[in-house]
Amino acid sequence: MVMATNGFAVRRLSGSIGAEILGVDLASEPGDNVIGDIRQVWLEHNVIFFRDQDLPPAKFLAFAKRFGEVVEYPFVKSIAGFPEIIPVIKLEHETKNFGGIWHTDTAYLEKPAMGTMLIAREVPPYGGDTLFANTYLAYETLSAGMKRMLDQLIAVNHSAKAAVTRTREDRMREAGKAEAKEYVSEHPVVRTHPETGRKALYVNSGHTVRFKDMTEAESASLLNFLFEHQTKPEFTCRFHWRVGSLAFWDNRCTIHNPVNDYHGFRRLMHRVTLAGDRPR
Repeated sequence: MVMATNGFAVRRLSGSIGAEILGVDLASEPGDNVIGDIRQVWLEHNVIFFRDQDLPPAKFLAFAKRFGEVVEYPFVKSIAGFPEIIPVIKLEHETKNFGGIWHTDTAYLEKPAMGTMLIAREVPPYGGDTLFANTYLAYETLSAGMKRMLDQLIAVNHSAKAAVTRTREDRMREAGKAEAKEYVSEHPVVRTHPETGRKALYVNSGHTVRFKDMTEAESASLLNFLFEHQTKPEFTCRFHWRVGSLAFWDNRCTIHNPVNDYHGFRRLMHRVTLAGDRPR
């Protein structure tokens, strides 16, 4: 455990990704110096976690805005009075969970999300953890020859890829936006993080369908290798939620997967999305 300059403690969750920040009451509106230190921990560990935070929607949104512009999610209706906050919910009778596949958020947009914040409102008595993986390490551990090839490739990402579409079915049926449409984007397979300068593998099994100028069949073998490689256990951490837990992850160098192992129970989270830039 390490003490940061502004008095809070940082506890790593694994050897590769994730850290819990202790000793900060987010509802008290920490000063800019504390927010700056939190951002540095976030950039170092890809995803950070806070426990036991009393953040009603207005305070949750205000905290998110300390880190960037908050934008609306294109597919699911927001909670009442807060267009930037969406509910991420699985009901007792449902068998699919929202986003239940390894992915990075909104990779199908021209400017994908920089970051995502999720806070737990209701949790099941067991299960419902979220896995996170470090895509810096996924790139850095590849062979020199593979890196040279991937550095030249462009990935085509689609919002309606079948695997991820199935994880949105319940929410789209009950709370989908009438104006929602399909999105397609092209981004480098290897992107350079604009703040850290590190390279990260920027494909994901939820949205990436093929390489530019190749068919899906031609792309499949290499993509499947990359999808499996980037989720090796040594690149990951696992977070167990409690009511009031908050996670904040960097979509530019992180993929995540909510585990769907709590059938028969209700789970409710609130989510905000932070605007990003065009991957380069």
